[in-house]
Amino acid sequence: MKYTYKLLLLTVFVLLSNCNIKQNEAVQNSSKPKLVIGIVVDQMRYDYLFRFNDKYGDGGFKRLLNNGFSLENAHYNYIPTYTAVGHTSIFTGTTPDNHGIISNHWYDKYLKKTIYCVDDDNYNTVGNDGKGGKKSPYRMFTTTITDQLKLAQNMQGKTIGIGIKDRSAILPAGHTADAAYWFDGGSVGHWISSSFYLEALPNWVNEFNNSGKADEYLNQPWETLYDISTYTESIADDNNFEETFKGQDKPVFPHDIPNLRSKNNNYSIIKAIPAGNAITTDFAIAAIEGEKLGQNKHTDFLTLSYSSTDYVGHQFGVDSKEVQDTYLRLDKDLERLFNNLDEKVGKGNYTIFLTADHAAVQVPAYLKSVKIPANYLAGKKLTDFIKKVTSEKFKSNDLIENVSNFQVFLSKENLKKEKLSVEEVSNFIVEEVINFPGIYKAITAKTMQSTYFGDGILNSLQKGYNQKLSGDVLLIPNPSTIIYPKKGSTHGSGYSYDTHIPVIFYGNGIKRGSSKTKYEIIDIAPTISSMLNIEFPNGATGRVVEEALK
Repeated sequence: MKYTYKLLLLTVFVLLSNCNIKQNEAVQNSSKPKLVIGIVVDQMRYDYLFRFNDKYGDGGFKRLLNNGFSLENAHYNYIPTYTAVGHTSIFTGTTPDNHGIISNHWYDKYLKKTIYCVDDDNYNTVGNDGKGGKKSPYRMFTTTITDQLKLAQNMQGKTIGIGIKDRSAILPAGHTADAAYWFDGGSVGHWISSSFYLEALPNWVNEFNNSGKADEYLNQPWETLYDISTYTESIADDNNFEETFKGQDKPVFPHDIPNLRSKNNNYSIIKAIPAGNAITTDFAIAAIEGEKLGQNKHTDFLTLSYSSTDYVGHQFGVDSKEVQDTYLRLDKDLERLFNNLDEKVGKGNYTIFLTADHAAVQVPAYLKSVKIPANYLAGKKLTDFIKKVTSEKFKSNDLIENVSNFQVFLSKENLKKEKLSVEEVSNFIVEEVINFPGIYKAITAKTMQSTYFGDGILNSLQKGYNQKLSGDVLLIPNPSTIIYPKKGSTHGSGYSYDTHIPVIFYGNGIKRGSSKTKYEIIDIAPTISSMLNIEFPNGATGRVVEEALK
């Protein structure tokens, strides 16, 4: 009897112990990170993770890949793949047809002029007397992850947006951010903000601006991080596919930045060299310290955009030694950032996701040199052609109001005067423009509204089409065909070279591993929302990447 009683007590004790262990595990698993950091690398192709892998250190990209969860087949699922659209889609979890940011600049058919995505004259610059801070996110129709986190915490917790480009700082930080900061170049060389967020710069920002960091970086030449002869992953330094800095004879290393800065808009040149990423990292570390991010009971959010990669890619192209050096140096900057997070926030107390706002096409002139089909499309000739055939057909010179971003806007007023329908003129333009060299597909807005395209490039075009804001005819160029100078490169299409980007989750709440399943850029926001147990952004159309979450 005593034995039975002792055995019963032991069984109860074991069961209670197991219960307590499971409860403790549940508490640990349900604990939210103190800080979420959303990192966007401007113009980063997925293959950069592995092309330069042998030269990366262990503390940057490799730390994320080895200890985080990588989506190896993640793509943008809309056209156009531009900076503002990418940053918005990442943080809203939806596409331009819903969130309303359809380009960096676009023709506003109501205002009858081209507008910039974050311009807002209702607010003033905070940090100087210039116009660089007259900005806000008001053109973004939907909420972001950052907004939803604020709402879920009854407006507690801090959200800070940082990026050299204003749009890259403003749009990810959302409508409810405590602040967004971007770099004002030219003769200024300071980080600024908008009165949309605050009335004066915090002390830590003023101290950073007065530290002389920008001059420190610009007073030294841009030389390769390692011996240039070891940069075997990129083409010859002296080639015909790269644009020079103003005042430079050849686009080759070393780049004499101290002597070039005066001819390249002074402080603005920092955006176009790896030092732009370095000073962005410096500023982010100062923000973590100055704002005490990750030190409170509520979860904070830091959005961080590295944009110098984009400037370098545009100028020198995907295969350049400048791009390779920029990524090797960015790897070091990421390591600095991660080490600071370990120290200030604590290992296991933060969650990171790293992705890109778009990728990039290789320089078409280079592709042609190695016998790959590629070409250039003259934008003015395309516009002139559309106006000419339309004028000849309908005996009017005023039917075309604007041609931009591979879209045609018709003048509704003049169509009415000529007693012509939008559908009639749009259909005619589609039939004619498809014959223009370099145009692969053409489609009317009416078709976008009445026909569902389930997959392929027309599906991407449809997700980028906003009925309220977009044009009346939409065009798609041939693969590797761009409207751009013949030196340097760009992006914007729905082809894989522009859409395939890295997506890596890391830290609190994230498993280790990888997936070859196809995911879309709009899946990041629902995944982070799910991890935080908050409501998705109000326009979200993406899905949760369940296999990445613990």
